[in-house]
Amino acid sequence: MFRWLGKNIGTFLLALVLSIGVWVAAVNASDPDEELIYPAPITLEVVGQDTDLLITNIHSEEIELTLRAPRSIWAQLTADESSIHAILDLSGLKAGQYSLEPQIQIGIQPTRIISFSPASITIILEELITRSFPIQLNLVGEPSVGYQAGLPKINVDEVIISGPKSLVERVESVRTSFNLDESRENISENLSLEAVDENNQIMRGVNLNPEEIELEIPISQQGGYRDVAVKVTVTGQVANLYRLTNISVFPPVLTIYSADTQLVNDLPGVIETEPLDINGINEDSSTRLKPVLPENILIVGDQSVLVEVSVEAILGSLTISEKPLEIINLDPALAAELSSETVDIIISGPLSELDTLSANDLRAVIDVEGLTNGSHQLTPLIEILNNAIKVESVLPESIEITLSDAPPVTPTAEP
Repeated sequence: MFRWLGKNIGTFLLALVLSIGVWVAAVNASDPDEELIYPAPITLEVVGQDTDLLITNIHSEEIELTLRAPRSIWAQLTADESSIHAILDLSGLKAGQYSLEPQIQIGIQPTRIISFSPASITIILEELITRSFPIQLNLVGEPSVGYQAGLPKINVDEVIISGPKSLVERVESVRTSFNLDESRENISENLSLEAVDENNQIMRGVNLNPEEIELEIPISQQGGYRDVAVKVTVTGQVANLYRLTNISVFPPVLTIYSADTQLVNDLPGVIETEPLDINGINEDSSTRLKPVLPENILIVGDQSVLVEVSVEAILGSLTISEKPLEIINLDPALAAELSSETVDIIISGPLSELDTLSANDLRAVIDVEGLTNGSHQLTPLIEILNNAIKVESVLPESIEITLSDAPPVTPTAEP
């Protein structure tokens, strides 16, 4: 038996190889390998980074893969993107520059990695450091005349800056600023902080803690100064059929001063202007008026105020009954018959314009241009020469017009 096997072992091995080859060929025929670029880029995962180090350079964050796998495996790979990982391992690395090859992990097999791009990633690691800086507060401008600013107060005195060593070491100072111009009330503001280098250029890429501070500055009025409201004294009435809609004054508040503090304090909180005559006006207008003040009291700044008066016409409405309809653009070969010869028109506008409206200022027309024989429903068109008057409605809203052939003209016999 063994002697027979020894003589025929080569034949058995050849048959085994041929059978395996036939099986592989059959499998490849039904599920052939395909070499393709993976349809979606793979996000690069960075692991093992020392918490005391920062990546300070811009690098590729996605990997493009070319894979070879059976068609059925490709269907699984594209359906589950989480089965492929691209890992960049920084374990054990210190500060410095490195060129690292991403590690590609594929959870669905059999799959062969043909290539990936980029083939290496350049990484620059820098030491993470922190430094503390005092906050420089820069106040510019001055409060309004007659006011003074007290000592500013901020809720923190220093800020902690963290970031790459190369950037943090370039920070020269941390600053913020506030403009006091025209301030009249106590100030309470949140101000953003800026880290700057020795050239006063703002530093990017560093973190500030806190990023903003709270600023409080008391503002008080000096002795002998006082703010008072301005009231416009009005005389007369606007034109008939018009109404007064608004009177505005700028500035609405004036600062006054007197060497006699008591004289200023005894004044009421409102001062009046010289009279504003609006008698007979029928349009908007503006003028400058002087406030009326007791002796020994001065106005700080402009000695007059700007007063603007707004006037508008009183609106009303009017119904024009049985306004005759006019037919326009009628073909001479056609005759027209209207379901209604007249319409009622409701109009609105300024009463002053409605009172002067005449019948000749308004037309009601039916435009039959391009129409042929038959019945047609048309909307009357209202033409008004006065643009200030508006049509509210027309009754009836639609007119039926019947067009037919015009009767022949019978010639008249001459004697």
